[in-house]
Amino acid sequence: MDSLYSTMNQRIKGKHLSFEERVIIQTRIKDGFSLRAIARELGCFPSTISYEVKRGTVSLYHGKQSRYKADHGQSVYQANRYHCGRKSDFLKKSDFIEYVNKHFSEDDWSLDVCANRSLAIGEFSSNQTVCTRTLYNYVDQGLMDIRNCDLPEKLKRNTKIHRIRKNKRKLGRSIEERPQEINDR
Repeated sequence: MDSLYSTMNQRIKGKHLSFEERVIIQTRIKDGFSLRAIARELGCFPSTISYEVKRGTVSLYHGKQSRYKADHGQSVYQANRYHCGRKSDFLKKSDFIEYVNKHFSEDDWSLDVCANRSLAIGEFSSNQTVCTRTLYNYVDQGLMDIRNCDLPEKLKRNTKIHRIRKNKRKLGRSIEERPQEINDR
């Protein structure tokens, strides 16, 4: 019995249920298994199964009976996944984006100057603008009229990540100053 559990694939914590697992839930509920037994079989918490059953339960026969359906649970899951995540401010702040595009192309302002000067002059309030980093992200995503090749400062930047070696040996400035333990190796 122990070898069976040690060779089985363990469920990854935080992983979402798949459609196949939802079908297993549907068949086990139909066979009369408890939520804890189903959770034990799938290798997840009983609360996960409980939430899934609530999410995928459908009313049948004019509301007289309710049953869990795997396909309904999957469609509700996909609808929730579609609406999750942070929403972009690009469309909400299109006036500010037009302001940045205009001054970048006509007045040769940088993105930093556009963001800061609009606040300093008072042309836009802080909730009508986005930060400089977001402007650079919009350029990278191709949402603005500005391209990366139009940004000379960005082209000059070194994008390589410099990593520090963890086990760097301390050798000293010269051979005479080198510790004896280094020479013994």
